Amino acid sequence: MIEEKSLEVEKTVLVGIINSQQDAEKSKEYLDELAFLAYTAGGEVLQRFTQKIELPNPKTFIGTGKIEELATYVHENDISTVIFDDELTPAQQGNIEKMLKIKVLDRTGLILDIFAQRAQTSYARTQVELAQYEYLLPRLKGLWTHLERQRGGIGMRGPGETEIETDRRIVRDKISLLKKKLVIIDKQMATQRGNRGSLVRVALVGYTNVGKSTLMNVISKSNVFAENKLFATLDTTVRKVVIGNLPFLLSDTVGFIRKLPTQLVESFKSTLDEVQEADLLLHIVDISHPNFEDHIDSVNLILKEIKSLDKPTLMVFNKIDAYTAEPWDDNELIQERSSRHYSMKEWEQTWLHKANGQALFISALNKQNLEDFRKRVYHEIRSIHITRFPYNHFLYPEGLEA
Repeated sequence: MIEEKSLEVEKTVLVGIINSQQDAEKSKEYLDELAFLAYTAGGEVLQRFTQKIELPNPKTFIGTGKIEELATYVHENDISTVIFDDELTPAQQGNIEKMLKIKVLDRTGLILDIFAQRAQTSYARTQVELAQYEYLLPRLKGLWTHLERQRGGIGMRGPGETEIETDRRIVRDKISLLKKKLVIIDKQMATQRGNRGSLVRVALVGYTNVGKSTLMNVISKSNVFAENKLFATLDTTVRKVVIGNLPFLLSDTVGFIRKLPTQLVESFKSTLDEVQEADLLLHIVDISHPNFEDHIDSVNLILKEIKSLDKPTLMVFNKIDAYTAEPWDDNELIQERSSRHYSMKEWEQTWLHKANGQALFISALNKQNLEDFRKRVYHEIRSIHITRFPYNHFLYPEGLEA
């Protein structure tokens, strides 16, 4: 059973690797994101360790020397948790715990823990619990043996808290029960979606923490929870919205992230039905993030996985108020000008071209360019509605002003 708890801040250490797939800069970026995940879960990152290693050590992921360095730091600084940026095998996790004698997590375990904190509805809790049990099953052997020093906290919420359930048969039975429960809830939700009538459906999609919920609040004048943390919103929220005189349904879905655990993609596929059944996607992007184009690729990868990449999509670049181009001197011979030096106007031209004109640039927080946004969304929804109901064209004028 997933429980929400108020916990003291835990001292944590992050571990990442550098190889041909991710250079030092990419590794730093991933660890920055992992640090934000740790903060979201209730941790304080005191140190980061990285190692250049082409292939992870099959026993300890990182090399023996780096493990010893890590162990020294952990014990000298009373660290509670070590978090690896990549997924550890059950054997690696067990071996590292034996050596460090503290709690060891990987990115997947950390994300699952955050989901356990954030799940509010029975449906979301069931989805997260299923993902946790599936993650736990291969890690049952000796999982808690080396944790006498620390119980509870990051990575320990949810099914792992009761030792009585560390029996494979019980966990398998629990997984089976949760899957059956989700099938029943899925049928109920499908019926609910079917009862919404013939209104055009619009879904907000995007990387986590790009401002989807803030935009939802602005457009629908509702009060959806929004916070500057990762995965602030887990439960899909659907609101009836009217722009001009044209009503439509707007849904806010769970944010995506790189290296999203397979268990969560599977468990949340039914939640993503809102995306699959949408007539129009609003792909929200935080343009102030230095790696926003990577985020776009990550979202598109998941959209492709749920067969929604080809849906009509408007790219909405949010947080233009927070965007700052890196300074560049055209007389500087050493530094080559890159996209990081683009002005906002240059990004607009770039993405208007890339998205065949299907791009908007706004600030949901400061309500910049929201009138243009409303007009464009009205136009897109009207086109879909008129295609579906040609005889209604006179009810909804071409221009929003009318």
